[in-house]
This record gives sequence, structure tokens and C-alpha cells, in this order.
Amino acid sequence: MAGPGGRMMAGGGPDQRSMDFKGSGKRLLGQFRPEKPTMIAMLCAGVLSVALSVVGPKILGRATDLVFSGIIGRKLPAGLTKEQAIEGLRQRGDKGVADMLSGMDFTPGHGIDFGAVGSVLLLALGTFLGAGLLMAVSTRLSTRAINLTVMRLRGEVQDKLSRLPLSYFDKRQRGEVLSRATNDLDNLGQTLQQTMGQLVNSLLTVVGVLVMMFWVSWLLALVALVTVPLSFVVAARVGKRSQPQFVQQWKSTGELNAHVEEMYTGHTLVKVFGRQKESAERFAEQNEALYEAGFRAQFNSGIMQPLMMFVSNLNYVLVAVVGGLRVASGALSIGDVQAFIQYSRQFSMPLTQVASMANLVQSGVASAERIFELLDAEEQQPDPVPGEKPDVLLGRVELDHVSFRYEPDKPLIEDLSLTVEPGHTVAIVGPTGAGKTTLVNLLMRFYEVTGGSITLDGVDVSKMSRDELRSGIGMVLQDTWLFGGTIAENIAYGASGEVSREQVEEAARAAHADRFIRTLPDGYDTVIDDEGSGVSSGEKQLITIARAFLSDPVILVLDEATSSVDTRTELLIQQGMAQLAYGRTSFVIAHRLSTIRDADTILVMENGAIVEQGTHESLLLAEGAYARLYAAQFAQAVAEVD
Repeated sequence: MAGPGGRMMAGGGPDQRSMDFKGSGKRLLGQFRPEKPTMIAMLCAGVLSVALSVVGPKILGRATDLVFSGIIGRKLPAGLTKEQAIEGLRQRGDKGVADMLSGMDFTPGHGIDFGAVGSVLLLALGTFLGAGLLMAVSTRLSTRAINLTVMRLRGEVQDKLSRLPLSYFDKRQRGEVLSRATNDLDNLGQTLQQTMGQLVNSLLTVVGVLVMMFWVSWLLALVALVTVPLSFVVAARVGKRSQPQFVQQWKSTGELNAHVEEMYTGHTLVKVFGRQKESAERFAEQNEALYEAGFRAQFNSGIMQPLMMFVSNLNYVLVAVVGGLRVASGALSIGDVQAFIQYSRQFSMPLTQVASMANLVQSGVASAERIFELLDAEEQQPDPVPGEKPDVLLGRVELDHVSFRYEPDKPLIEDLSLTVEPGHTVAIVGPTGAGKTTLVNLLMRFYEVTGGSITLDGVDVSKMSRDELRSGIGMVLQDTWLFGGTIAENIAYGASGEVSREQVEEAARAAHADRFIRTLPDGYDTVIDDEGSGVSSGEKQLITIARAFLSDPVILVLDEATSSVDTRTELLIQQGMAQLAYGRTSFVIAHRLSTIRDADTILVMENGAIVEQGTHESLLLAEGAYARLYAAQFAQAVAEVD
């Protein structure tokens, strides 16, 4: 992928940095700051939902106690008190049973109180129903906050892309940048949807369950907490191993997307040069790298859930054993132990869920870091506020000792001075890499000069806003750009406001595009895609030239604008350009010297410097660099004829 001045760009995007999980995660949470009221409401609903859900097992434990007490009471003789019944059991040698019943509330001779059991069960039903409804409210609020945050983040990425300098895109593969703006954002949104609400609910559940566990039995609560450090050790060790793999996975995804995008847009050249096998091999290599990174990431994080389930089962066994002993000693009722076993499951489940979501969280944070890298990229210099502008825009351009370099240690343009009067046509010629296109990029402020200044009608362009500067410049590039829509819409894209169909057709006639457009099935309403399917390369160029006509610029920039048209069309365009250039300053970059004979001034550039300037005739008489270029093209034309 070639950059300005013929420099080759290394593929693969920015250098991989070490994953800062904590920093990126904290910054990601900061993105929710505008949704603070919604998040507070979500937390309130979540807290109430969890509070009701953790009270539920205690209520069900009460129902179990009522049933068990009724069964025991019915088997004991009526007329005795609880104390008398227990003492009788001790006297008969049933000390273990007596100890167990001492922790229960029963009445000898009385069976199950189904009315009380029914009331308790209805209370439990209402509690769980309220918890479910509140959780639905919390989920809805969470979804709203996440969608708004991702939408805002997507807007920030779009705004950032518009503020990045051209050099940023020159140094990166297009598919890799698109992967950050699309795949990484989508992955982040899905991760937040699948994990954020669940994580909040899990953390609240852990807190609520801990409170209830200590309320029921502080001893059993301490037993349940024995396995917590082991859970944290497992999560930390597995997370540390899998996080770099998720970073590599999304880096490999960006590289693969860049390759696919390049091969798709250049599929014709790939076939022409017989590079299908090489392209397929490179795809297979990058696809294999993505597979390896994805497999390692998912496997390393996937083993966390089985390990956490083992820890959870270990916790369950400890609670069951100790709880059984406490019931046997009469320290706890069966209902309390039943509730506590449920609490131990409720306590372990959030930890297991958090562990099972570790791969999603790590993948999402990896995508977030790639997005933040894009958002943190160095932007172009901000426009001055307020920006200056010429009193009257005439098109006088002056370059005063301009210097520029893409790399600090590699100068491209040094001490270049040039004055272009309004209405003059300046042609810029020279070998590839001489700095022709760079000169125009400096005028458009796609790049900033590293020395000297460029003025437009006496105003330094660096003191003008970019919009103000570019509003008076029309540009036609060698690589045409069309968007999906009708031909009329593509031509009207060059206008700053609403334009009529007559104005669109007038611009097309000036660019000599009207004739071929009317031969199409739907004329100006013919729909084309962004690749311009259905029209030839020359016709696409004519459409872009018509777009420049409609913008009615003071300065016109043509970068090899006629390179894709045939000789007859080239002559027609030259006639139209003569009309368009009247009263306008024009910069024409051309390799075909036959297209610039009538230019007021021809600049010959080599190695970033102007080595010759003058008219076509005077430069031929000088027998210098221009004459050598002209002779070389003439000799080539003769050879082609022969």
C-alpha cells in the first residue's frame, strides 16, 4: 500500500501495546457518565430485586419448618409441652433426637397447619414475583444506558475519523481502521449487553446473600467463605493467561479484514496478474493466525467455568456437612439449613457466572482498548477560532520558502517559493515521488507545512478554517469516488446547497458527460453503486469532473484528471476545462504532457524542488528536464505506433 510520495506503508495497523485491562475498563465505565440518572435508577431497581430474591429462601425455610414441625408434633402425645416431650425423649435414651428437636418450634399433638403454610408460600410467591418485575425494570434501564453509550461512542469514532490527518490513514490499512470502527464497536456493544446487567446483578446478589448468610448462621457463613479465596485465585490466574490472547485475536481480525478488503477492491488486478494463489495463501495464513489466537483465548477463558463449578461444589459439600451437624445439635432448624444451602448456591452462582463471562469481558475490553487507541490518535491541528479569510476570494496563491517532510529525517520539499496569479493555470509535472501531489495536499491543508507559509489572497492558509479554505477549491483526483445513488445525486454532491436539475445537467454538459448519461436507461436517474458499476472508468471520471464544475470553485485542482479517458474525450475535456478555468486559478498535475500545452506556467519538479518553470514552448527551447520528459513521451508514442 503506497502512501504519498510513493512511500510503502507497512500493513497491519498500529503497533500492539500491552493490554491495560484495569485502565481500559475504568475508562469504559467512564463512558456511562452521561447516563448517570439511568444507571442510578437501574441500581435501585437491582438492589430491590436482589433484596427480595435473597429473602425468598428464608421464607421458604419457614414453610419447611412449619411442615416438619407439624409432622413431628402429630407423632407426639397431646397435652405435653415442648419441654416435656424433649425431656421424655432424653429419658428414653434418644438424646440425639432430643437435641435436634430442641432447635425446632412444634406443639405435641398438633399436625401441619396448612393455613400458615399456605400464607407463607403466598408470601414467597409475591416476593419472587416482585423480584422478577424489578429485575425486568433494571434490565430495561441497563439496555437503554448501554445502547445510548455505544451510540455516543460510535458518534465519537465518526467525529474522530473526520479530525484525523491524512497521514494517519496513509500509515494504516483501510480494512484495519474499518475493523476498529465497526467490528470492535459491535463486539463492545454485544459484550456490554450480555455482561453488564448480569455483572451488576451478580455483585448485588453476592452482597445480599452474604448478609442473609451471616444472619442465619455466622459459623456456616464463615465455612462458605473458605472457598472464596480459591475462586479469586482461579479467576486471576486464568484471566492473566487469556487476556493477551484476546488482544491478539482482535488484532488478527483487523489484519484479516484489511487483507479481505484489499483483495475485494482489487480483485480484477489479482486475477490479471495471476495472484489468486498467493492471495489465497496469505488469507489462509492470516485465517490460521486468527484461529490460533481465538482458540487459545476461548480455551484459556473457557476452563474457568469448570474450575469455578468444582469450587462451588466443594462449597456445597462443606455447607451440607457442617449444616447437618448443626441441625443434629439443635443449633439450627432444618428450614434454616435448607435456606442456607440455597444461599450457598446463590452465593456460588454469581461467582461462576462472573467467571463464565470472563472471556466476554476480556474480549470486550480488548475491543474497547482498540477503540480508545483510535480515539487517542493524534489529530490534525485545530482550526483557529475565529479563522481569518480573504476580503475577496480571487485565487492568488503564494508559496513562500515552503518546506515539508513526511518523516523528520527525510526532507521532501525544501525552500519552495512560487506565486500564482488569479486566473492562471499552473501545470505541475515531474517523475513519480517528485512531490507534485504533496504540493497540492499542502495547499488543501491535508498536511501542514513544516517550514515557510502558503497564502491565499494574502491570508496564511494555516490561519483559515479548513472548511473556509476548501469551500473555494474544487478537486478532481485520478482515483474516482462515487457513492451509491443516482448520477444526478453524485454530480450534485459538489454543490454546497440545494441545486436544480437544470444546474446538474448544465455541469454535465460542461464536462461533456451529458451525452453518455442520456444514453443510459434512466438517464440522470440511473442508480450506480459505490464502485460505479455500469459505467466505464472514463465515464466515472467525467461524472467527478461535472461535480467539480457544479461546485463553482475559485481554485481548481486536477490530479491526473484525464488519465482515465480516451483521446477524443480528453480533447473534449480540455475544451470544457478552458471554459471552467476562465477567471479561476487552476493547478493541473499531469504525466501526459500533451494535456498541459496551454498552461500559463509549467512547473517541473524533481526531488521536491522546482527545477524549471515556464511555458511549453520556452521549456522545450531550454532543452532541460521538461524537454527530456517530452521527448521520452514522444519516443514512447512512436514506439507504440510502430
